[in-house]
Amino acid sequence: MPALQIVNYPHPALRWKSKPVKSITPELRDIVRNMFDLMYEARGIGLAANQVALPYRLFVINLTSDPNEPEEEFVFINPEITKRKGTAEGEEGCLSLPQVYGDVKRSEEITVEAYDLNGQLFEITLDDLAARAVQHEHDHIEGIMFPDRMVEAKRNEIDVLIADFESEFRHKQETGEYPPDEEIRNQLAQLEQELG
Repeated sequence: MPALQIVNYPHPALRWKSKPVKSITPELRDIVRNMFDLMYEARGIGLAANQVALPYRLFVINLTSDPNEPEEEFVFINPEITKRKGTAEGEEGCLSLPQVYGDVKRSEEITVEAYDLNGQLFEITLDDLAARAVQHEHDHIEGIMFPDRMVEAKRNEIDVLIADFESEFRHKQETGEYPPDEEIRNQLAQLEQELG
């Protein structure tokens, strides 16, 4: 597998509805470790597999963004949000849209079920930043990005920044740094097949 890197909008992987992970393999453990490393390098607190162009239902979170606090690392494999309570608005950013921020309404408290790297099912109830981060990353594996959740007036304010990402990505495709969208989608479908 080629070295993982965080992809920017509008890479097709970011709009891909991810497929459940069937088994936890040594390769998957390597991917997760690599995702944490990339997340720390980018000073993020969460990263979904789509953001490294992998069509898998998993994401990683460390709210401290500190590699020296591994006890704060959480891996969510095949996560499902089973309960939601209240609403809260807060500012969000995204490692696939660097330097773009916007206010998003989310559930204030959520309950999540997911598998950890040992294949153990766990359930956790979260609020505040943890709830927001999990909802943000859960959206990613559904192919949803935070600007999609913004109110239209606020979204219009960042549209020009998003357009810059679009033109930069298309330029990279023209210069051969990225293949055409169709080829990327074929690669994602191929990775899904390998997942079983």
